[in-house]
Amino acid sequence: MQPLIDNARTFGQRPEFAHLAEGQSPDVLFITCSDSRVVPALITGARPGELFELRTAGNIVPPHASATPTGEKATIEYAVQVLGAKHIVVCGHSHCGAVGAVVRHDDLSAVPAVRDWLAHAADEPKCSDTADPTVAEAVQNHVLTQLERLRSYPCIEQGLEAGRLQMHGWYYEVHTGTVRQHRAETGTFETL
Repeated sequence: MQPLIDNARTFGQRPEFAHLAEGQSPDVLFITCSDSRVVPALITGARPGELFELRTAGNIVPPHASATPTGEKATIEYAVQVLGAKHIVVCGHSHCGAVGAVVRHDDLSAVPAVRDWLAHAADEPKCSDTADPTVAEAVQNHVLTQLERLRSYPCIEQGLEAGRLQMHGWYYEVHTGTVRQHRAETGTFETL
């Protein structure tokens, strides 16, 4: 913990952060997993203020139709309606514990909040090899499901129809650093 504290003490002394008080206008809403190995700014090279991030267990987007207000829905709406994000990236990753637990039907009774989150928010993604530790196929299918869920949000549907908004599905390999993007024309995830 001490190295983190030491960095936090000197963080504000960097001159490149003075302009951040003027506000934010990120072009990208980046939705990804809360996994500590997935760091959007490192993956993209983004500077502070360039990404508006939503991180959830399993990069899950809850269904819009749910009557329960959630921080996830508020974050998505704020990014699109208030900040005017032009792009939404849903980025899944290899070795995802949440997606792996869903496709393997892991016993999550010891972590009831995790169990309930995954049951509430995740459809089981197609996975032909549940023994694959990367759960690549399942994660990629899961990313596509989250993109479809996003289309049910009225602000996103309107943005897509007006041509103000684009959505992107990414898959990040934590063991290689490779990022792949879904290509609708081929139906595959291809290296950026």
